[in-house]
Amino acid sequence: MKLPAMLEFFRKFMKSKLGLAVTLGFVGLLALAFVLADQATNISGGGGGDKVATAGSRKIDSRTLYANAISAVDRARRQNPGANMKEFIAADGLNQMVEQMLDAAAITVWGDDHGLVAGKRLVDSELLKIPGFRGTDGNFSDANFTAMLAQAGMTEKQFREQVADDLVARQVQVPAAFGARVPSDLALRYAQLLTEKREGAIALIPSAAFAPQGEPSAQELANYYQANRNAYMRPERRVIRYATYDDTVITNVPAPTEAQIAERYNAEAEKYKATDARKLTQVIVPTEAAAKVIMGELAKGGTLDAAARSKGLSAAAIASVEKGAYRLQSSAAVADAVFAAKPGAIVGPLKGNLGWFIVRVEGTSGNAGKTLDQARPEIVAALAAENKRHALAEFSAKIEDGFDNGGSLADIAKDLGLTLKQTPPVLADGSIYGTEGQKAPPETTRILQAAFFMEGENQPQLAEIEPGKSFIVFDVSGIQPAAPAPIADVRAQVVADLMLHKGSQGAKAAAEQVLNSVRKGSEMQAAVAALGKALPPVDQVSMGRMQLQAMGRQLPPPVALMFAMARGSVKILPAPKNRGFYVVSVKAITPGTIDPRDPELARARQDFGGLAGREYAEQMRTAIRKDVGVKKVPSVIEAVKRQLLGGN
Repeated sequence: MKLPAMLEFFRKFMKSKLGLAVTLGFVGLLALAFVLADQATNISGGGGGDKVATAGSRKIDSRTLYANAISAVDRARRQNPGANMKEFIAADGLNQMVEQMLDAAAITVWGDDHGLVAGKRLVDSELLKIPGFRGTDGNFSDANFTAMLAQAGMTEKQFREQVADDLVARQVQVPAAFGARVPSDLALRYAQLLTEKREGAIALIPSAAFAPQGEPSAQELANYYQANRNAYMRPERRVIRYATYDDTVITNVPAPTEAQIAERYNAEAEKYKATDARKLTQVIVPTEAAAKVIMGELAKGGTLDAAARSKGLSAAAIASVEKGAYRLQSSAAVADAVFAAKPGAIVGPLKGNLGWFIVRVEGTSGNAGKTLDQARPEIVAALAAENKRHALAEFSAKIEDGFDNGGSLADIAKDLGLTLKQTPPVLADGSIYGTEGQKAPPETTRILQAAFFMEGENQPQLAEIEPGKSFIVFDVSGIQPAAPAPIADVRAQVVADLMLHKGSQGAKAAAEQVLNSVRKGSEMQAAVAALGKALPPVDQVSMGRMQLQAMGRQLPPPVALMFAMARGSVKILPAPKNRGFYVVSVKAITPGTIDPRDPELARARQDFGGLAGREYAEQMRTAIRKDVGVKKVPSVIEAVKRQLLGGN
């Protein structure tokens, strides 16, 4: 088998659920992505709530965990509209999220104990890099910064702490992972393993084939239902009343005056002056020795990106940055050297704030500046928009004053001419109760969490849909707590489940009979036929590990088991929900073959080196957790899980 296909499998593996456990990122960095790339979800609950876990002196609270879980499902739903909280929980997503949050907290505490900190200037330099915080002129905008944090439900202090945590994590983790390599023989053995093929057989012994005939007695049914009530739980659902409005409710906004236009031009003189900027590609490494290694690769004719990847790193592209801003990100010496270099030049290695910089100058950019007359149209538009936003803010303040003074949602909506709407009963993840795939109206997405945090009905609130542009006023008009469905409503399901439960006992005995027969030398099909039941045919399986990747999340558990067994072995695997038992056998294992002279093997070794570096970093995190001391509170995690699933 050619190596490119194997490499594709391996790269996809590192992006899979299992791979993510190896290539775990930092919660601080994720927070940055949640707020700034998606720009639509709450990453931090702002603190409060019961303690979910602790890392040293750092506490992780239930509100933050709840908000992060909702946020994760929201993002997943953008790629897969069918994604939901139930699947997230079933895939162990919540527990993995707790572990990631504990990793980040432990690294921060450990960094504090060992003098690794991220100061205000360093955090400021990170903020300058974030595109979402830039204004129309490409420079950092306080207004955009404030608006986006408000949209994410975070204070500036909370966000700065997230960024600082990420910077500390980089200082700790990058050196641990940098430059990891694996021997050629080891890379070859792993590559051969990925091209291995197996032959075996899989038989399903369904519980239904062994279920008793006829109806169970009323008492028997009642006893089974009572023992398994939680399996028939109906989740908590709520009815939300709401009304939306935007700046169309604002009329007769005065036009900007000449004095205001001139004042704004002078206040933003920096924006309208001529600028000189650079387009850059850079790599930052922790030591001068590491930087010299990369420079050595460049001397051989390689690109900066290729040289960085050979050491398990990646080069960062900076689209456009002025000298002052770049000085904050790097250092005065680095900025002077970079802006003195011609396009195409490599600058470095030079010591900067975050480590040793190697920079390629890709080109120049900037603008010629604008006079007052040239800037007038955009200033007039900006001032008019601001005046309208101020009027909209006053309109919203009037609504909040009404709520504070005891006004109901219906009264306030009537006074202001807003049209009230009402959702059907919805679940905490936004699904419409009792329907398949239907979701609450999009405008209610941002208020679902708040609506399910409300302690009772008729407690109106105001929230932004799009910061500064559109708003929603809402309350909860009906709450149906989570509770098991009455047996009369789910009797048919309870009967079916009870029959499968009974049949599973016979199915297990039959599976054990088949297993013993195969171990004694019988063919799987003959062993199944000897049971004397009308059962599904035995699947004869012949496939390679590469085919497993093509199955993705649809990989059947018995097939996965077959690739974890020894040749000649036979095992039993229970099917979910009392559906029956699989009997799995492995007849033959054909080792993979790859020519050691294949030039692609070098790339395979590089990829495996990246994985080894991530494993070193994971070991570092494990050691840090042990040193700091981490604790989880399972009861609170379970409570968050129940709340996310609609329980109480």
